[in-house]
Amino acid sequence: MKPAETPFQNDSEPISTMERRGFLKTLGAAAGLATVIGPDALHGIEAAVRNTAGLTPHEAARDESLWGEVQQAFTMNRSLINLDNAWTCPSPRVVTEAVVQYIWDQEQTPAQQWINDFEDRVDTVRVALATLYGVDPEEIGVMRNATEALKTILYGIELKAGDEVLTTSLDYSSMVRVLRHRQQRDGITLTQIDVPAPPESSDELVEAFERAITPKTRLILASHIAYLNGQVFPVGRICDIAHQHGIEVVVDGAHSFAHLAETQQDIRADYYGTSLHKWLLAPKGTGMLFIPRDKIEKIQPLMSGPSRRRNASMRKFESVGTQSLAPFLAIGEAIVFHNAIGPERKEARLRYLTHYWAERLQTIPKIRMYTSLDSEMSCGIATVGIEGIHPVPLRDYLWEEHHIQTARIDEGETIQGLRTSPNLYTTLPELDYFCEVMEHVAGKGLPEPYSSYKPRPRRFD
Repeated sequence: MKPAETPFQNDSEPISTMERRGFLKTLGAAAGLATVIGPDALHGIEAAVRNTAGLTPHEAARDESLWGEVQQAFTMNRSLINLDNAWTCPSPRVVTEAVVQYIWDQEQTPAQQWINDFEDRVDTVRVALATLYGVDPEEIGVMRNATEALKTILYGIELKAGDEVLTTSLDYSSMVRVLRHRQQRDGITLTQIDVPAPPESSDELVEAFERAITPKTRLILASHIAYLNGQVFPVGRICDIAHQHGIEVVVDGAHSFAHLAETQQDIRADYYGTSLHKWLLAPKGTGMLFIPRDKIEKIQPLMSGPSRRRNASMRKFESVGTQSLAPFLAIGEAIVFHNAIGPERKEARLRYLTHYWAERLQTIPKIRMYTSLDSEMSCGIATVGIEGIHPVPLRDYLWEEHHIQTARIDEGETIQGLRTSPNLYTTLPELDYFCEVMEHVAGKGLPEPYSSYKPRPRRFD
């Protein structure tokens, strides 16, 4: 049986409506935003954050009164345990309610008027995203997801026959398929660096890239956090080495933005793409693209832009025809929520949650970790397996019998396990229950029919 939840009681001092309104206005103004959040929306979180003001992020990550308040901001079904937040993350209530409000605004206004008004308001989101990433707003494109952002670069950058692109065995399969397509279409060379899971150190990863560089290398695709096992790559150091050789770097930040408290100053990418519906907790179908001003003009958009005058503007990448702008506007509410908690506190909490379950399970016989728990090499995502048990029936057993959602990772001999990614709304009793189930399976095995699973032959494309 799953342990019963203990309702969180907010014992913090009451805050006046005027104080709450000022708090939210300050958060929104600091990000350059005009949001529809009401003055009461985040008062509990604001009070809890005030109570941890004297704590370091590491200490605040263990303050359950703070995180109990944060958990109340979500509308999760507590009969389920969602440990697959690396796919996409549920938004907090304030974000969902904002989307609904923006949809109503959109439906009550003539099209020409709401397009003009909403596009101006999307620019305030652009400014807020730029502030969060530490760049010029005119270097930010508001996209639909990381896939669109990264494909814009990988298809739009000029590469000719014989040019080499480096990536790794842990990079996202969709991006690797783009490079294989360019290999077939344009005659480029694709080289994938084999990366162990887990590596011994960050130095090992940097050295692997440095050894792989050749005179023909023109581009590197590097994941900041690998989707297969949560491996954090030292992308700043990788970019520095690449730049010494005159090589540009595309950083896949799908899992790092608003997960790690890092900016472009730390990452130093030539190009960066991310999903906002993952760790920023923004509405589904929102993403971000960063291109420095001096590189925008040379990247071709996936679809033609609205005019030649915009060839040096990030807006040429956003021209996809009619679409609802409501999810893009509600990115603003997600940023306000993110800033209310604090990026450093959030990163520390995500790392703490992963260490909480992983440190317990890694001591159990037959359980194998495919992710290093070194704080430099992982944060909120880790992959765990059980010797002799295929990840497909293990995932199915956890979901069908215990209502625990994880992601199956089957990379042959490299990684065979469950990618496990809690989030801010995840409770410690939920992680305890996950550990109990995994410990039971490690000791007793899977029951029928799960134990009779026969894996299908793997396809490589």
